[in-house]
Order: sequence, then structure tokens, then C-alpha cells
Amino acid sequence: MYTQKVSTQEEAICHLFFHCCFKDDRFTRSELDVIAGKLVSIGLHDKLNFRDEASRYRSYEDTITDEAAYVQFLLQVAKPVNELALYSYCLELCLADAELSVQEEKLLDAIAAALNIATNERAVISRLAVQRKVVETQKLF
Repeated sequence: MYTQKVSTQEEAICHLFFHCCFKDDRFTRSELDVIAGKLVSIGLHDKLNFRDEASRYRSYEDTITDEAAYVQFLLQVAKPVNELALYSYCLELCLADAELSVQEEKLLDAIAAALNIATNERAVISRLAVQRKVVETQKLF
């Protein structure tokens, strides 16, 4: 079903971001703000209607049975050239609620695998994102 709902690079990135935030089933208003901020910072707000894309994502999210295939599909449509940056955005979105669930870790594994990100690169990005989250929430350097 999602293959008929996502057809552009911008949509694919947006839906990947939604999937990262909705993955733990604890979606908060602050996470919505984080997604919106990311979309604005990378200029997607000019090409997409945020609310429409959220509705489109919600309309098919229950039909995702193979997460690795879903992630692979989105990344094939997105054709990212800065895979480490995209992975770091996804990680930050998963950490938006200051927790990383088992489901989110599995999703990040699928994203890293699809982007061919080496384990050592992933470890550095993860450590950086976690430390930035600690600085942001606890004001501790």
C-alpha cells in the first residue's frame, strides 16, 4: 500500500522521519515539533504539506509487515547522497523523547544496513547524538 502513497524524494524522507518518531508508539507533541523543525531545516516544508503527509503515513502504517523492506523502499525513492547525515537525523528523531526503545533500535539497525553504514561509523554517530541529547536536556557538558 505504501508504494502507492510515496513517490518523491521529499515524501520518502518525510515518511521515514514519521516512522522514526511513531515507532515506539509514544508519539508526543514535542516529537511532532522535532519532525517539523527537521523538515523546515532541510527545506521540505516548501514542497510538502506536513499534515497531509502525516495523514498519508497514518493511513498505511499498520500495513507495514516487513520493516526492512519498507525502509529499503523509502531509501530507494529518497536516493540519499549524505547517508551519515540522514542516519543521524533518524537517530535524533528516535531520541526525541529521550529514550531509545528496542523497536527503535531495530529500526535504526535496518536504516544503517540499508544505507551501508559501518558499525564503527554508527557507533560514533550514536554516541554523538546521545551526548547532544544529554547536553540539551540536562545542560551538562
